[in-house]
Amino acid sequence: MINSTSHQPSLADSTMQSILVIDDTPQNIMVLGELLRPFYHVRAANSGLRGLNAAHSEPRPDLVLLDVMMPEMDGYEVLRRLRESAVTREIPVIFITAMSSAEGEEHGLTLGAVDYISKPFVPAIVLARVRTHLELKQARDRLSAQNDWLEREVARRMKENLLIQDLSVRALACLAEARDNETGHHIVRTQFYVEILAKHLALHERFREALRGRHLDMVVKAAPLHDIGKVGIPDAILLKPGRLSREEFEIMKSHPTIGTAAISRAIEQSLAGADDSGAEIATGAFEFLDVAQEISQSHHEKWDGSGYPAGLIGEAIPVSARLMALADVFDALMSRRVYKPPMSLDDATCIILQGRGTHFDPVVTDAFLACRERFAEIAARFPDVEDTL
Repeated sequence: MINSTSHQPSLADSTMQSILVIDDTPQNIMVLGELLRPFYHVRAANSGLRGLNAAHSEPRPDLVLLDVMMPEMDGYEVLRRLRESAVTREIPVIFITAMSSAEGEEHGLTLGAVDYISKPFVPAIVLARVRTHLELKQARDRLSAQNDWLEREVARRMKENLLIQDLSVRALACLAEARDNETGHHIVRTQFYVEILAKHLALHERFREALRGRHLDMVVKAAPLHDIGKVGIPDAILLKPGRLSREEFEIMKSHPTIGTAAISRAIEQSLAGADDSGAEIATGAFEFLDVAQEISQSHHEKWDGSGYPAGLIGEAIPVSARLMALADVFDALMSRRVYKPPMSLDDATCIILQGRGTHFDPVVTDAFLACRERFAEIAARFPDVEDTL
């Protein structure tokens, strides 16, 4: 039997807290109902099973008064099942019992009961303990709601900050690209190429350390900044419609150093304007800029040491720059320039393979070959404007 012992519903009842009484003794139900109903909405169930069903139905109780000694399913078993269910796990349960055994009380508290009320009932004690635990539940609910809101707000702001970072990085990259002949989706495509290579090599023993965890994400996010130094190259050289002279090419070769110097100044100025706590908070941002420096400085280095600006050889070239080197060259081969048409995928692949062990890290080259079709998909998905006309 499940019944409600509250008075006729009124507008005030919509805010009343709900109490579920589970007791197989009608007299106990009647006494508790008469005592509690002026202040709370009271429902009653005369068996453990009916009580469990009532606890899972709407409106769910804010508090359960549970008799220990019931046939078929005693109060301990009812409490155990309430605690097993995610729906009822947080509902406070007060045992009502005629027993005075300390062991029994300890057992119930161990199972998760919040209190005991002894029979025969003392009205003032019943009301005081019910009120206390309902107030505690309200406080916990408010705290839980506040914590949920704080977690959502922190997640929202982190997502917003990451978006601002991404937009800032892309804006800087687009600024450099806007001054170059390499218009279109170059930075989009090369970032995807770097991501494909990084994820393919993340578990490789030679690359695992450099591409672990969030460092992989930093490499991908920093990829668009590889040519940021081109903003410091004179227009007469950067925009020249044709091959560069030897002297012009030497000036063009300075763009990795220009980009690296700009990023270094950004780090120095940020550190100069931050206190110790600010510098500690900004550690992640500085780690990202360190990766951006690696890519800007070394993406024109070659595996055999014939690259620029430092002539680094083999493993001395940062992993991020090795990935960027192949992605940049592949995109240049596949893209139209004023001095050349775009190459086919097969021709571009042939040139990449010719550079294995000379221009490119052999393992990175093998990764490209394994992922070549995915490279082709990116090239087809993000064509330059002139290639779509």
